[in-house]
Amino acid sequence: MESTYQVSGMTCGHCVKSVSTELSALAGVTDVQVDLATGRVTVTSQNPLDADAVRAAVDEAGYDLVGA
Repeated sequence: MESTYQVSGMTCGHCVKSVSTELSALAGVTDVQVDLATGRVTVTSQNPLDADAVRAAVDEAGYDLVGA
């Protein structure tokens, strides 16, 4: 299952790594792809992800999930 999110506040490679690390730690996540230029984050997981868990992971990385 693939889900795409919009994340605001990312400006560099460190931002990408932080977001990827936090989202990868969620149960069932198998892949995370971050497009720094657009702020889009695509998460591949075994099961649907809980929006609150995704928001918490992005928040923990120090960024904001937009519109989810």
